Amino acid sequence: MSTQRKKILISQPEPSTGRSPYFDIAKRFNLDIEFCQLIQTVSIDPTEFRKQKIDFSNFTAIVFTSKTIIDCFFELLKSLRVTLPDTMKYFSTSEAVSLYLQKYIVYRKRKAFFGANGHTAELAEIMSRPSHAKEKYFIPVSEDHADKLPQLLKETKLNYKEGVVYRTMTREIEGGLNAPYDVILFFSPYGIKALLELIPDFKQGDTIIGAFGELTATAVKKENLRIDFSFTKATEEYRSMAGALEYYLEHHAKKFKE
Repeated sequence: MSTQRKKILISQPEPSTGRSPYFDIAKRFNLDIEFCQLIQTVSIDPTEFRKQKIDFSNFTAIVFTSKTIIDCFFELLKSLRVTLPDTMKYFSTSEAVSLYLQKYIVYRKRKAFFGANGHTAELAEIMSRPSHAKEKYFIPVSEDHADKLPQLLKETKLNYKEGVVYRTMTREIEGGLNAPYDVILFFSPYGIKALLELIPDFKQGDTIIGAFGELTATAVKKENLRIDFSFTKATEEYRSMAGALEYYLEHHAKKFKE
């Protein structure tokens, strides 16, 4: 293995705990690791939202697929001076997302429902159960979104409506990125767009690109970039994005063994 240190960009914020499996991988493969969130989410302006003519009194349940959406949604409600009724129910992709609601509401388990594995397909199944099928769902989404949940729900007879509550933008990074990189990991379709805006003359060359999720992998290909590996579900070889990276570097990345 070469003694020359190579660089990896992980397009996520650095863990506040100082712990991450990526640190162990960086040490093993002699990598300089850089965590950098390439995107930011912001709530849309109340004036923009009102144009959608959405009345929250028409809904009995709100659906969340991430903590980011929760933040943007309640920030928008504050700007609109809207208070949700105590009878409102909340459906989330996972327990972690569901518990995050405690930041904004009095959390009652009987009004919170969530999936066990974090998958949108499971959330759609929960929403479709006889005990929930009569709910009137509001699904907050992003501008130009490509969320799987609304696509899955099109095949159901559920009463639901989507509403744009936030948009994703490229972050302004002071000093710019420390390119070039030997490895870049993307976790969102918007991350690819952000990288190309931050580095307009980006050429992939030998740079290894890894993608988290099918939508992110598709976005990489749409930009005519080469996707070297992706993580969509746990396998016998690896159970996480970090595991997928380690497996790829160990078995396929020749330049890390020179």
